[in-house]
Amino acid sequence: MQAFRSALFNGLFYLNLILFMLIFAPLLLAPRPAAIWSLKLWSMASIRLLAVIAGTRLEVRGREHIPKGAALIASKHQSLFETFAVLPLLDDPAMIMKRELMLIPLFGWFAHKFEMIPVDRGAGAGALKRLIARAREAVAQGRQVLIFPEGTRRPPGAPPAYKPGATALYMNLGVPCVPLALNSGVYWPRRKFMRYPGTILMEFLPAIPAGLSKEVFAKRLQQAIENKTDELLASGR
Repeated sequence: MQAFRSALFNGLFYLNLILFMLIFAPLLLAPRPAAIWSLKLWSMASIRLLAVIAGTRLEVRGREHIPKGAALIASKHQSLFETFAVLPLLDDPAMIMKRELMLIPLFGWFAHKFEMIPVDRGAGAGALKRLIARAREAVAQGRQVLIFPEGTRRPPGAPPAYKPGATALYMNLGVPCVPLALNSGVYWPRRKFMRYPGTILMEFLPAIPAGLSKEVFAKRLQQAIENKTDELLASGR
């Protein structure tokens, strides 16, 4: 039965995405805040579909740590789920995403409209410089820059593999960084179609203030995310 519910959700999830892009296509010509509103609406609809069909709910903790205005949000990455579920929680998110996604017709047009930040992983130091420049533009507008420090989805319990991007942004943006821990991979496993019933926990942690050294920040960020993620995994199994 859960396999059927998972398949049904997956079909409706992508149908919902297609309908969103078709229905809200006129917003490609509207001001960006209107387009961001539609993105959050789609995200909330997808979260609701997951709860109703697959029995997978979301509980958000630490909302008091969600920043108002410019900040860096550094999130654990276990699943596709957090790439959209975190968006309605932020005032004006600027997500860092693979450049290849920006090239997909219609989907990429919306990503450009939302002014998401592309990163070309194979372009070396030049890509990092462009990433920092785009992120600076976002924080100058009072937006929250969202990055997944490991760069790709990691299964629950896998050893951490943090890339230098989050630390580079922290050192150049001059804003606090809010770590985000989660256990989404338990219920929405990467590269699998199954969606398991239960409650996905997402927890925003106290902000790491701006101005720390590169080494101190990198250690604090990884410890904060990994320690809390371990707690959430233990409580969610």
